[in-house]
Amino acid sequence: MATKFGFKQQASRKQSFKQHFKVCFCFNRMFKLKVAEPPEEINNIFYRYTQNGTMNIDELYNFLVHFQGEESDDATLRHAQAVFHSLRHLNIFQRRGLHFDAFFRYLFGDLNGPLNDQVHQDMNAPLAHYFLYTGHNSYLTGNQLSSESSTAPIIKALKKGVRVIELDLWPNSREDDVEVRHGGTLTSSVKLRDCLNAIRDNAFEASKYPVIITFEDHITPPLQRKVAKMVDDIFGGMLFRPSYSHQMKNFPSPESLKEKILISTKPPESPEIQGQRIPAEEVEWLEDKDDKSRVNEKVLYIDRVAQNLQTYWDGPDDESEEDETLGYRNLISIHAGKPKGNVEHWLMEHDQVRRLSLSEQVLEEIAKTRGTDIVRFTQRNLLRIYPKGSRVDSSNYDPMNGWMHGAQMVAFNMQGHGHYLWYMEGMFKANGGCGYVKKPDFLLNNNKIYDPKINNRSILKTLQVVVYMGEGWQSEFGQTHFDFYSPPDFRVQVGIHGVPVDTDTKITRTIEDEWVPIWNEELIFPLTCPELAILHIKVIERDFSGQHDFAGQTCLPVSELKEGIRAVRLCDRKGEPYKYVRLLIQFRFSNH
Repeated sequence: MATKFGFKQQASRKQSFKQHFKVCFCFNRMFKLKVAEPPEEINNIFYRYTQNGTMNIDELYNFLVHFQGEESDDATLRHAQAVFHSLRHLNIFQRRGLHFDAFFRYLFGDLNGPLNDQVHQDMNAPLAHYFLYTGHNSYLTGNQLSSESSTAPIIKALKKGVRVIELDLWPNSREDDVEVRHGGTLTSSVKLRDCLNAIRDNAFEASKYPVIITFEDHITPPLQRKVAKMVDDIFGGMLFRPSYSHQMKNFPSPESLKEKILISTKPPESPEIQGQRIPAEEVEWLEDKDDKSRVNEKVLYIDRVAQNLQTYWDGPDDESEEDETLGYRNLISIHAGKPKGNVEHWLMEHDQVRRLSLSEQVLEEIAKTRGTDIVRFTQRNLLRIYPKGSRVDSSNYDPMNGWMHGAQMVAFNMQGHGHYLWYMEGMFKANGGCGYVKKPDFLLNNNKIYDPKINNRSILKTLQVVVYMGEGWQSEFGQTHFDFYSPPDFRVQVGIHGVPVDTDTKITRTIEDEWVPIWNEELIFPLTCPELAILHIKVIERDFSGQHDFAGQTCLPVSELKEGIRAVRLCDRKGEPYKYVRLLIQFRFSNH
């Protein structure tokens, strides 16, 4: 016999709910709202693991191990005890244990989430073996052309778990200090010192694993010396500064770099090269093939200058320059560069590891013929992908192409918007949200290099998703938030974003005029590459005009999903979690 569950708390069987909606200012439409019952399957599961209709701690432990797939260990027993403690103050808790209402409350609660909230992956491998949560132009509050520069988006990103912060360094108008801004635009500036202080104060609030600051350097040697002193003064012992960075054969591990700040930029060039240097923003515009006028204007000049450039990886010869940039060069723990010359040169194996930056469309172009070379490069070196210059609205691109090729730093406009940013947030919910996610073994296998272009791989796993029901919209929003004339009509869109052959979307039926919809629908997703798959869940309120309303979303890394019945909390468009809105979903995997 199922117990009924109301919109906010439990409701008596004899209760009925009525809602009135005004129509044309004259008439009222009255809706008699049913009190939602949990699906019969959940009722049956409860009685399968209980005796006499009450679940004690031992029975809850058995449910957690045998149905939810938790480990049979002391941690699960402590979790069962925590569940009892969390419900003890409620009227629905009985001294002998949980009856059905309390059990159902647990299933829908925060203690029954779909992901592990602790760091659990091996953190002792080199940095190149991880995907890193990476920001682009981290100081901008809005678009790339005219928005304000501030420390606020830097702080927000760090508190979300972002581990790579990008700062563009420029001289101020008097050329006696350094400011951070997006050069060649109308964006405002913010002092470098303020940005560094913000990073120091917030770097390890969300995660203890290292923060990497990437400098896009447009400053003179005297200002580089000033930056070196500033970085030293602000970070002190937090700064990781190996004396051998230019000879580093492998990067250190995230574990060994806990609570450390790393600087990554291109080493200072010799005076002769600096005189012929192509400004970084010109290189970025050149790479934007959709901007033909700039390409045609600069291509001859760049071809001429490129013949005289040193190999872009190489810093100046230590003996050739007794200079003021030495302190600045010694800050750099990850040497960086942008490609100049042919593809074969900058993808070839080098003794020392380094970071390479490519725009999104350059990666796309090169990957057509050099996909396996890129994967091999990223097994030891760091690859950063950044948005093309024409994304002036701070929109983002599909991160999957970078991840498929092993790119560790897929740089995103965190102040941006849209589903690609949701996918990024979903990926980095993995591994306890620490900002470092271990790359799949197949991307690190040096004996058999993964080819991202192959689409006929065998199915490895099938993900079964049972969408039971949802709740919380009435508590989160007003009565007429979705519709002035009736309760909402909800449906759920569930999809996989992953390698092309795995990408798929399925939609449940629409439940009309219900604040607590029950779908009880099963959706099946075969997966050839579950390690890279992101599960995207979105709730839509149907509108007959065709302009459907948004009712919540979340993205979850498939490889980290806990099996069993889970409470999936939904977020708003900006990725901020709602207080009340969540879905009850069962996840199961079958191997092939």
